[in-house]
Amino acid sequence: MKRGAKLIIVDPKRIDLVEYADIWLQPKPGNNVAWINGFMNVIMENNLIDEDYINERTEGFEELKATVKKYTPEEVEKITGIDADKLKEAAMLYGKAEKASILYAMGITQHSNGTDNVKSLVNLALITGNVGKEGAGVNPLRGQNNVQGACDMGGLPNVYPGYQPVDNEDNCKMFSEAWNCSCNLNRGKPLTEIPELVNSGKLKALYIMGENPLVSEPHLKHIDEVFDNLDFIVVQDLFMTETAKKADVVLPAACFAEKDGTFTNTERRVQRVRKAVDAPGEAKDDLSIISMLAERFGVKLSNEPEKVFEEIRKVTPQYAGINYKRIEENDGVCWPCPDEEHPGTPILHIDKIIRGKGLLTAIENKQPQELPDNEYPFLLTTGRRYEQFHTATMTRRSQALNHYCPAAALEIHPDDAKKLNINDGEKIIVSSRRGSITTNAKISERVAKGVVFGCFHFSESAINVLTNPVLDPVAKIPEYKVCAVNIKKA
Repeated sequence: MKRGAKLIIVDPKRIDLVEYADIWLQPKPGNNVAWINGFMNVIMENNLIDEDYINERTEGFEELKATVKKYTPEEVEKITGIDADKLKEAAMLYGKAEKASILYAMGITQHSNGTDNVKSLVNLALITGNVGKEGAGVNPLRGQNNVQGACDMGGLPNVYPGYQPVDNEDNCKMFSEAWNCSCNLNRGKPLTEIPELVNSGKLKALYIMGENPLVSEPHLKHIDEVFDNLDFIVVQDLFMTETAKKADVVLPAACFAEKDGTFTNTERRVQRVRKAVDAPGEAKDDLSIISMLAERFGVKLSNEPEKVFEEIRKVTPQYAGINYKRIEENDGVCWPCPDEEHPGTPILHIDKIIRGKGLLTAIENKQPQELPDNEYPFLLTTGRRYEQFHTATMTRRSQALNHYCPAAALEIHPDDAKKLNINDGEKIIVSSRRGSITTNAKISERVAKGVVFGCFHFSESAINVLTNPVLDPVAKIPEYKVCAVNIKKA
């Protein structure tokens, strides 16, 4: 494979991309801050920091330096299991690069300290001057397409479109006038706090669009009980999902190829989506469904995508200079784009950090909330299989994909399987403090000894029966990536 870039992979599991990596580091799940601090320790010790960038564009460096000093490669090896020499090699490779890009996904965020993990990656990029230039930066890989666009449009409990806080009086007034309604200053609740609201009687109904929480949420036994306590459930989706089967009303929705509009990708590029085929049966696009519901509440909303986008431009400063014509002519436009003369912004923070100075945060490594013990001796980490997607609502309808990945399996290291007298393909029972599932054993050297891996695509062997619902205190995301389990033959 011919390429110019060097590739470092940090992953507890030997993913397929490791075949192309220059260095693969295999940490124990749940100790990301330790190895990131270890990178910074090596970079500082070898004077590979960008001193001018740090002095001119950041704050908090001395506190960070004092913290990472104790995270020597040898100390990091004790915490994470990463060989000290390999850590040094990887850190030097990153530190010496003229420009280096960090790409992370949910292996970083889905922890009880996920926010700290992301801040640590930001620290690493800032001290090496890898923010604000092409081919560098800290780049989150979204779990699904248009996650960026959904967030941009206010699909979060605490902001209006354009990340404008709902508890700001000026924002409240502006959106009240724009939408001809009475907005309030109250923040909404994140999905992970919904169960508590239902069980306390404060929440009686749910309207769910394009989500399948009865497969995707942690501690599924509890989530199932929560849904039974609701008075009314509406599900708007393409197919009759596990969640839709619990609904009082199911609204059949159209897929991406059956509607017009825009998607915004992870580089903030706003792109057109065009209808290719008609939706089957009674299915309608999401905008039409919402407009029809609004009309029954006495509110007239446009169901024309371009008119809606024109409203988006008026209330979302980052989108103000983007329109359908410009998207067509330029193969998409990256926000922020404040006016129609502006070319868009493919790279952020070029001249200066948007907040003024980049904030370096001294962060200590914290252990996961649940670790293996005598009763639950294995550490379970979860993720996806290449051949299936999310809760497999769509992908399990593909014969080709099912041929390559037809059923759930728990990956176990050969040495662990031998101790348990488990053979490849055998049925096994996997249990945590929250429940048990039956699945297939897959003997694999992709995982380390003491670590097992399961995917969450298969409802009949739902791995999220086992996972820990403990939350990151800031992002409110569950710790999907680490919990303790035991394993025995079925």
